[in-house]
This record gives sequence, structure tokens and C-alpha cells, in this order.
Amino acid sequence: MVYFMQKAPVEKAKNLEITVLTLVADYLRWRKVGDIVTFVVNRNINFTNECIINCPFCAYSKPPGAPGSYLLSIDEIVKKAIEAWKHGATEVCIQGAINPKVNPEFYLKILKEIKRAVPEIHIHAFSPQEVHYFATKANVSYEEALKMLKEAGLDSMPGTAAEILDDKVRKIIAPRKINVETWIKIIKTAHKLGIPTTSTIMYGHVDTSYHKAKHLNIIREIQKETGGFTEFIPLSFIHYNTRLYKSGIARPGATGLEDLKMYNIQVSWVKLGPKYAQALLNAGTNDFGGTLMEENISKSAGAPWGESMPVKTIVKLIKNAGRIPAQRTTTYEIIKIYD
Repeated sequence: MVYFMQKAPVEKAKNLEITVLTLVADYLRWRKVGDIVTFVVNRNINFTNECIINCPFCAYSKPPGAPGSYLLSIDEIVKKAIEAWKHGATEVCIQGAINPKVNPEFYLKILKEIKRAVPEIHIHAFSPQEVHYFATKANVSYEEALKMLKEAGLDSMPGTAAEILDDKVRKIIAPRKINVETWIKIIKTAHKLGIPTTSTIMYGHVDTSYHKAKHLNIIREIQKETGGFTEFIPLSFIHYNTRLYKSGIARPGATGLEDLKMYNIQVSWVKLGPKYAQALLNAGTNDFGGTLMEENISKSAGAPWGESMPVKTIVKLIKNAGRIPAQRTTTYEIIKIYD
């Protein structure tokens, strides 16, 4: 569930102010959503790592045809979705790199074949960057592209490819990605068509307090206008294996205090680790993300926390933090409360 503060100079907080900030964030969380911490049983499916964009902050992508590059077949993708459903997943999250071998029909077929095989599973798929690529290849508008994807079975979209919503920063960390205006346009169009999305920020590289504040304001204003964001996910930069860090341009990820001060709704255990993610449940967070079952992007960048977390582990972490675990759907309907 998404809620946004009106004003909070969180980046300026230090020393004892951190304690006050944490208490205020936790109080606001309690006032808005109570003590329940939700999570989703889902599976990530990264169907290709062959990419023509080649962002310096990304250690996952490979040039087309390079050693270690791959493109899953439709059958392989559907098999993963069926396996996820059999293991209790209610959602598959499907994203891939921008692969020149992939045409619009491939995207549509992914959706159609998964819905044919597992009609009840929620398909959370394709970033604004992928929608832009789809629309360009199909020679249609963003609205037409999203209508085609929705008709084929798209239920919701990840609000990834946002990174930092400042074009000067984007020219450094992702020079070939869509600009801020395009990202906003695709997200707003999705919301207009009844396709909910998440919202994200990827911080801890070359960004400053100003850039993070600007980004948060853009997200807040979109939510005021459309109400289409289901959640906000701060993603701490995993630096170890990235060109952006190795070239000396980026700092080595966010500090613990930066993570603490980030305005959290969903905490990313795969980036922060289970224990710190658990601690942040007392700093404004009300969602623990998903089981994932597999995760390739953070792992490729050097994240050491694994790519899957069983439901029983998530439940235990939440309970030990003094909160009430609850399994949810992608759109935050409660499935089960673990008293």
C-alpha cells in the first residue's frame, strides 16, 4: 500500500535525529496501515540478459551473442510459471533486457501462453523501458502498446527503469535508457488504462540528496494524479561487479544510514539482507516484498543474500520484529494472516 509524506527533510537527518526520524516513520506506518507486514508468494522470471542498452550500473546484461548470454524460449518461460503456481505463487514477475532478437509478438506470446497454462496467476511484467522498446518495434503509440499487452494478459507492471528520475544522473548511469519524460508518460498511460504499477528508486551511486528528493516528488505527484502505484520500492545500489563502480564514477553503494533514511514502503531483502530488512520494519516499512524463487539482477551485481526466501522464513522474520505477517496478492488483497 502506498502513502506519501508531504514534507520531510530526511536526507539532512543525523545523530539523534535519526532516532526521531525512525520513530516518526514507524508511527506514520502504524497510523496508516497498522501492524500487518505483507508479502507476496511470487517468482521472478528474467527471460533474457542479452541487451543493447548496456547500462554502466548493471552487471546482469550481456552483449548479444556474448559468452553467458541467454534467451529463454516461450516454453521455458511458461514452464517456470507453471512451477511457480504449483509451489503456491500467485504472481510471476517477468522482465528482460532489451534484446534485439525479441520482437513484439514474443512479448505478447509470453502473456498469452502463461494465461493459457495458468489462467489464475497474476502477470506482473515489462518495465517502461520494455514498453518503449515494444512500441518502437511495433510502430505504435505507448497507449496502443499497453492496450495490446493488457489484452494479451498483462495484469500489472513493475515501475523499474526509473533508477533516479533526473536526466543528468541518467546520462551517467544509464545513458541509453528512456528519459524522465518518457518514463512518466508510460507510467501515467498505464494507470489511465487500468494497469497498476509499482514505483522504484535506485540510489547509492552518483545521486545526491537533491536527486532523491526530486525523484520522490515526481513519484508523489504522479500518485496524487493517478493513484495507480501499488507500492514504493527503494533499491539500494549493488556496486561490487558494476562498471559504474569499477570505473571510479560511483560510490560503493548506499550507507546503512542512507538506507535507513530512505522513505521505505517495501523493503528489498535481496539487496539489504534479511536481518537489516527486518530492522527496517521499524522504520516505516509495511511490506517485505516476495519469495522471488529466483533472482538474477542483484546476484549478478554481487549481492550475497541469495535469490529465494521461503514463506516460513519471511513469516519468522516479521514475527520476530513484533509485527503480524500476512500473505497478499500483487494488488494488496490479504490472502492469509499468520497470527
